[in-house]
Amino acid sequence: MENTNYKVAVVQAAPVYLDLNASVTKAIKFIEEAAENGAKLITFGETWLPGYPWWIWLDAPAMGMQFVRRYFESSLVVGSEQHKRINEAAKKNNIYVGCGFSERDGGSLYISQMLISDEGETIAIRRKLKPTHVERTVFGSGDGSDLKVHETQIGRLGALACWEHLQPLSKYAMYSQNEQVHFAAWPGFSLYSGKAHALGPEVNTAASQIYAVEGSCYVLAPTAIVSQEMHDILCDTDIKKEFLPLGGGYARIFGPDGSPLAEPLPHDQEGILYAEIDLGMIALAKGAADPAGHYSRPDVTQLLFNPKPQRPVVYRDEYNANTSHKTEEKEIEQTTENHEKV
Repeated sequence: MENTNYKVAVVQAAPVYLDLNASVTKAIKFIEEAAENGAKLITFGETWLPGYPWWIWLDAPAMGMQFVRRYFESSLVVGSEQHKRINEAAKKNNIYVGCGFSERDGGSLYISQMLISDEGETIAIRRKLKPTHVERTVFGSGDGSDLKVHETQIGRLGALACWEHLQPLSKYAMYSQNEQVHFAAWPGFSLYSGKAHALGPEVNTAASQIYAVEGSCYVLAPTAIVSQEMHDILCDTDIKKEFLPLGGGYARIFGPDGSPLAEPLPHDQEGILYAEIDLGMIALAKGAADPAGHYSRPDVTQLLFNPKPQRPVVYRDEYNANTSHKTEEKEIEQTTENHEKV
């Protein structure tokens, strides 16, 4: 790790809705702006590319079918030209990038997050473990390999999306890996404003804040906003307009003691939040309480964590090789056990 003191940037803005290429272009402009202002890391909200599928909350599934093909074709393929453009922008501007996107893989979509280094290398692609509620009509699930913290030149970076921050065991798996800077991607908090408190800004910004305290880490929490363009596309009735008002941007940056580090923008205004962070402050926070370290009680409660990728297809030769390897391991374990008995 080379950098322990640096500036971070969190985006609060709408994408160019359902237009992947135009949204990538807009993201690059934010990347350039953040770099010009001295930031070493910038983050974008959940499924910022090409935008969050708000229609799933506004109408019957049959009505949402009108968006299925368009959303699928606008979702980003890892390794595509659009992905490469973001990598190149990170390298050109010497900045780390964390971006939420709808990932297209074969015939399936996933709520994903990418982490890119300042050299333009993709450090990680991870998928939301469990899409929330009606999100499951659009997206598939990740697996244990997506709960991973990554060693970089600017610290140990990790990421979760939206209500993964309400999953205690998933959070604990991340805390246990000594995460220092956390990318908390949110889609925005406009939906059902005044009607569903659990979906609103008070609860969800609090979830980001408590993550910072529990994990003793910095939390960068970008959000999108609902723009007039998005409203025109999605809201063709008065009730839909009431269910999804404009705005909803509540981007935040929190320190390892839970303190807010940036002045929030108005909820309907686009822009970037900035803050200076010092990774050395994490030691002070963890000295008081490290829930996955000295403040834990493993004799009372423990987490069983399976970090292995889960694939729907395993080729026979590979399966046989793994089975043979496991058989050998069991034989070795049995031999060792017998020796110990003797």
